Amino acid sequence: MPAILIFCWVYVRKYQSRRESEVISTITAIFALAVALITSALLPVDIFLVSYMKNQNGTFKVWADANVSRQIEDTVLYGYYTLYSIILFCVFLWIPFVYFYYEEKEDDDGNTCSVKTALKYTLGFITVCAVLLLIGAFVPLDIPNKKNSTEWEKVKLLFEEFGSSHGLTALSFSISSLTVIGMLAAITYTAYGMSALPLNLIKGTTSASYERLENTEDIEEVEQHLLRIKSKCRDGRPLSSRDRRTLQQLEERLRTLRRRERHLESIEKSWWTKACEAIRPLKVVWGVFFIIVALLFTVSLFLSNLDKALHSAGFDSGFIILGTNLTNPLNMLLPVLQRVFPLDYILITTIVMYFIFTSMAGIRNMGIWFFWTRLYKIRRGKTRPQALLFLCMILLLIVLHTSYMIYSLAPQYVMYGSQKYLVQSNKTIDGQPQNVTLVSKDCDADAPEDQCIVTRTYLFLHKFWFFSAAYYFGNWAFIAVFLIGLIVSCCKGKKSVIEGEVDDDDSDMSDDELSAYYH
Repeated sequence: MPAILIFCWVYVRKYQSRRESEVISTITAIFALAVALITSALLPVDIFLVSYMKNQNGTFKVWADANVSRQIEDTVLYGYYTLYSIILFCVFLWIPFVYFYYEEKEDDDGNTCSVKTALKYTLGFITVCAVLLLIGAFVPLDIPNKKNSTEWEKVKLLFEEFGSSHGLTALSFSISSLTVIGMLAAITYTAYGMSALPLNLIKGTTSASYERLENTEDIEEVEQHLLRIKSKCRDGRPLSSRDRRTLQQLEERLRTLRRRERHLESIEKSWWTKACEAIRPLKVVWGVFFIIVALLFTVSLFLSNLDKALHSAGFDSGFIILGTNLTNPLNMLLPVLQRVFPLDYILITTIVMYFIFTSMAGIRNMGIWFFWTRLYKIRRGKTRPQALLFLCMILLLIVLHTSYMIYSLAPQYVMYGSQKYLVQSNKTIDGQPQNVTLVSKDCDADAPEDQCIVTRTYLFLHKFWFFSAAYYFGNWAFIAVFLIGLIVSCCKGKKSVIEGEVDDDDSDMSDDELSAYYH
């Protein structure tokens, strides 16, 4: 927990504007980001607990009787609902209020008016939350029976038991609705981040000294052009409207180039640039590793989705599949790692954190968009408080979808972990039954109900079949966006060393923020 809070504090302070920072928005951003990271860590804990109840030979441990197992499952369930309730509170109340408060505060110095206006806008979010809770309280949960009715009936009973034990169906529906929005954010930002992050590490950035030389040449060219235009009015003749527009554009261009000059000079002399040059080989290694991991995830996701397309019960069951017919690299790797504790849990935790950090990279590279309009840019030391709040809200939504992404990559493992159960093995000689022995087998849908414990994550993910169907099609879109982003990232050249740091709409005062960051 302290490590997560320290990381969140460093991350928010790294990107927030030094000139526009606000205490409440900073605390809100740090808290929301911490909640996102803590929630993402709950999946490995859930898988570990159900696996820890059983021995490797398939028998339950001495302490893991029915009551203890139920208590552990309930504890995990309460943990999920507590964190998900906090996420609902952040998304529908706290973050919107702080966001609208500072939006109005910029236009109106009166705090009372800002609070009233922020409450008015936040009331709309609260209304949406109330509607989702109301719909969730009455939405039907029946799962259609298919040809394999026995298996479907078993899963249906699990869902019914999960839904009736605590009466929190409405909360589940609200969280699932937000998860769909998180799926759209993951398709937009995470898929692109998985391609952009490693390739940017491999290609690196252009040299600050080389960029500064080019920038100096551009300044000289613009200054000469300005002199030619101004020479037209030396004899007192007024400039034409076209020349006046061109003169204004050139002067704005010259201001931007001079600001670039100051930034490039600051970066060229900074200790941070020298440190980055020293660890350049390490960045290339990490980039190669990340691109291999990204391709591994994509292939595993494709094979898992293809398995659902070929062997699931179809759209009206949410493409739920019991068992694995087409194995994928990740499903092959996890059983091998299970033999050495705790390598499999380290891998799952690494995957979850990888999704979080690639999402951060995607948001940082693309900025925050609403359809075709870019609302905010994420820049070191220059990010507005509203942009940080948006970033943390998007990360909260992506984290909700991360659990389903992991399930798509390793469905059997997310459902049962490393659990095994005992089955009878009858040997026959000349058609006559001989010794009856017990052998262990990995838990699957065919296992007796009292022999394998399903993770709370799995039941929560598939509580509503129509959301599961949306996630299935979202996975195909995720794969498509990743491939498109990979092609675009390969075709793009090296990034500028001050990529996104200098824009025409920035003020000269913002130069002080970058200088403060690098020195």
